[in-house]
Amino acid sequence: MRKLLFVFIFTLAAVSVNTAQQPQKLNSAEIHEAIKKLNFLGSVLYVAAHPDDENTRLISYMANQVKARTAYLSLTRGDGGQNLIGPEIRELLGVIRTQELLAARRTDGGEQLFTRANDFGYSKHPDETLAIWDKKEVLSDVIWAIRKFQPDVIINRFNHRTPGSTHGHHTSSAMLSVEAFDMVADKNIYPEQLKYVNTWQPKRLFFNTSWWFYGSRENFEKADKSNFLNFDIGVYYPTIGLSNTEIASLSRSQHKSQGFGSTGTRGKQTEYIELIKGDLPTDKTNIFEGIDTSWNRIKGGKAIGDILYTVENNFDFSAPSTSIPQLVKAYQLIQQLDDQHWKNIKTKEIKNIIAASMGLYIEAVTTDANTTANSDITINIEAINRGNTPIVLKSIEVSSLGISENKSINLDPNIKKTYKLTGKTPPNAAYTSPYWLKEKGTLGMYKVDDRQLIGTPETKRETTAIFDVEIEGILISYEKNIVYKTNDPVKGEVYKPFEIIPEISVGLADKVIIFADGTPKQIPVRLTSGNNIVSGSVSLEIPTGWKVTPKTSTFNLKQKGEEEIVFFTVTPPNNQNEGYIHPIATINKKEYTNEVITIDYNHVPFQTVVLPSQAKVVRLDIQKKGQNIGYIEGAGDIVPESLQQIGYKVTTIPPESISEEVLKSFDAIVVGIRAYNTVEELKFKQQYLLNYVENGGNLIIQYNTSHRLKVTDNLGPYPIKLSRDRVTDENASITLLAKDHPILNSPNKITNKDFEGWVQERGLYFPNEWSDEYTPIISAKDKGETEKKGALLVSKYGKGYYVYTGLSFFREFPAGVSGAYRLFANMLSLGK
Repeated sequence: MRKLLFVFIFTLAAVSVNTAQQPQKLNSAEIHEAIKKLNFLGSVLYVAAHPDDENTRLISYMANQVKARTAYLSLTRGDGGQNLIGPEIRELLGVIRTQELLAARRTDGGEQLFTRANDFGYSKHPDETLAIWDKKEVLSDVIWAIRKFQPDVIINRFNHRTPGSTHGHHTSSAMLSVEAFDMVADKNIYPEQLKYVNTWQPKRLFFNTSWWFYGSRENFEKADKSNFLNFDIGVYYPTIGLSNTEIASLSRSQHKSQGFGSTGTRGKQTEYIELIKGDLPTDKTNIFEGIDTSWNRIKGGKAIGDILYTVENNFDFSAPSTSIPQLVKAYQLIQQLDDQHWKNIKTKEIKNIIAASMGLYIEAVTTDANTTANSDITINIEAINRGNTPIVLKSIEVSSLGISENKSINLDPNIKKTYKLTGKTPPNAAYTSPYWLKEKGTLGMYKVDDRQLIGTPETKRETTAIFDVEIEGILISYEKNIVYKTNDPVKGEVYKPFEIIPEISVGLADKVIIFADGTPKQIPVRLTSGNNIVSGSVSLEIPTGWKVTPKTSTFNLKQKGEEEIVFFTVTPPNNQNEGYIHPIATINKKEYTNEVITIDYNHVPFQTVVLPSQAKVVRLDIQKKGQNIGYIEGAGDIVPESLQQIGYKVTTIPPESISEEVLKSFDAIVVGIRAYNTVEELKFKQQYLLNYVENGGNLIIQYNTSHRLKVTDNLGPYPIKLSRDRVTDENASITLLAKDHPILNSPNKITNKDFEGWVQERGLYFPNEWSDEYTPIISAKDKGETEKKGALLVSKYGKGYYVYTGLSFFREFPAGVSGAYRLFANMLSLGK
């Protein structure tokens, strides 16, 4: 996805379904704003830890009002968060949230940067965070980002002086930024970076403070603000009819996987930043005071400024092309600059302004959404000059496909030129996939060996077309990603990125396969052809002690995209055991072990992820009572599928159909994660659920947050209050408080061994207050904290049982944690 550095907020349309990947087509007002931005030579870097941490109000203000080049450095991609829109978690959620950040930046006009840090989940202290992240490497990435972006000003979202008061990732982001500020100018620190970038020293470092950090608005009013700058970020932009805060809300609302839809506001609103390092401006509203942000900033810039300030002041909105001669002259002078940093930035900006002012439209579209290595490919070229400026299309080159066409064709006004080009992908063409997922990393860090890739938001497309056009006698090159375009009867024109995929994809439907006993299971392997006429054999690699039949099977796929499912019968060992299975396809003696995963949501571009195909197999020592389970879906998890794996019959119950008649047929009802935060209907149906318990049913409610809770008065049959209590150490010691309670004894005897091998955390958002009718079953704590006893609460109510749990079953089930399955089976068996 190509990022236009000059984008103001005119790409608001890009947030809709069918324009998420469309080329930008600027109108006159947008072109003029782009020229204003072209004439501002100053940069701001905003620093925080996760997607959705950023203050979109301030980013939009800096990008659109100040006209500064503004970027958000998110240390992580948000892999450890929850997903309110689908089942993807961990790495695949990180892919979604990366694209949500890019959608947010397209909306508010900023750019997006990252480090290699992996969001491993909630952390209570920066000491833990920096130990897991590998502080030296993440600090290196922060310094790399600063040296590469060269910000004049850095703004931290969080306070570096209060470790332990908030998420450890949050404080760590600020601490690393403060440390990096003093190190980036030292050539002896991370000297290997200087092969690609220069040292740099930002002028100022700020903390984006607010009343929230002071505990109340009253405390903030009393605070000494002598070291603060302030901005009215409610400013109105008449060219687009929106206030800055409305833009910020639209940007914030791109974080859909986190449920961060935001309502726009209007009117004066003050934002504060506190000086941490550097000199304090005398004008408390001018973050760039003392910094030359004009073209005079760089050697040779004055002559460029003399041209471009005139273009800005005399811009003809009815005929933008009248500025082309001056813009081309400025372009020529920019090519002569010694300052490579600003030369590169301003070259990209002015080239796009020239194209937009002329009405030049060029695109390269494939006839297929994807292809494989060493394959023929057809590209349809469209080029049109919709203005009156004479343009000559000199050449088209797609070097990765061996295409080089000399044209020297006049693009006459408003006459579309189309060409069909053919090429071939190289035999060693790399698969299209997020670069940070191509090698296995650690719990806290992604592994990226290519220094130039570190920090970039996504993998650079290998297949691009270079168009050389002559304007005013000057040759200007435009690079366009090759894309796939189709027409959807509902959405209209839809663009997708063009992908390189394996010749065959080998996928396993379930990433965790649970064997509740020694009964063999049929394991389907889905084979998907990336090309026409693909045949070979497929086998299933299994752990020691397991058995599989047949040893191999053959396949013959005749058409691209055709699928075939091959079944293998896997028999587990007699005793509890676990391991991994790997499907392997062989074509002409070459092995293929990857699966092609696609992510397709309306608000972000279509994503293709190529990952090693594997599934965890677990032979459980587990007993069950009860069979029919009703499941009320919440924010998205795979708990129903996991329960089906161990032999339960699970029926999804639509919230609107909840009634006493429907509920009474189930042995237990399970409510999905955050259902009481996301399902409005539940506040009208809660009494039916409690009546079900009173009449002898078994109700299990998984975690919710106290924020935006739909049901507040009768979440349980007796008083219960949710909190922010959580235990983030997945290895935290567990104390069994109610050793004789049925939930720890029947039908499976639960011991501390069942809490071994848990992932990411023990649980979250535990209740911290409850009435005596509830029995706390277990307790746990993080280092240096008090015991948290609200992770699993059980109450007898009438003839049935009510269970509330903040334990992270939604994370443990996908990881195949044996003890989590055994404990949940006991929860479902209560009263049987």
